[in-house]
Amino acid sequence: MGKETNNGYTIQLANEQGEIIIADEVIAIITGLAAMEVEGVASMVGNATRELISKLGIKSLSKGVTVEVVEDVVKVDAAVNLKYGYNIKEVSTKVQDKVKTAIENMTGLTVADVNVRVAGIEVNS
Repeated sequence: MGKETNNGYTIQLANEQGEIIIADEVIAIITGLAAMEVEGVASMVGNATRELISKLGIKSLSKGVTVEVVEDVVKVDAAVNLKYGYNIKEVSTKVQDKVKTAIENMTGLTVADVNVRVAGIEVNS
């Protein structure tokens, strides 16, 4: 169905009208956006907070995310900072679910793994 390219993943359309290329960075940005929607996530590693995203742009969301696409299967590693006081297991599980759903709905690819690394805890003073 698809093949890897140097710039991303190519999906061959069934009707042979052409091809769609999804850059790995797009999957990384989807991952960052989905993770930041989960309550308890303070930022992506690389300090992509909601405030910085609005100033620096959406590409900052790909920081702390690595993507591997083989065939039609995606593996994602996301490093996040959590807010103090939230249950790490619960927030991490919600991040995994949210990221998996977002990638599959937006790209049509299958997500095999969403690995979440909690890199730090942020405390608001």
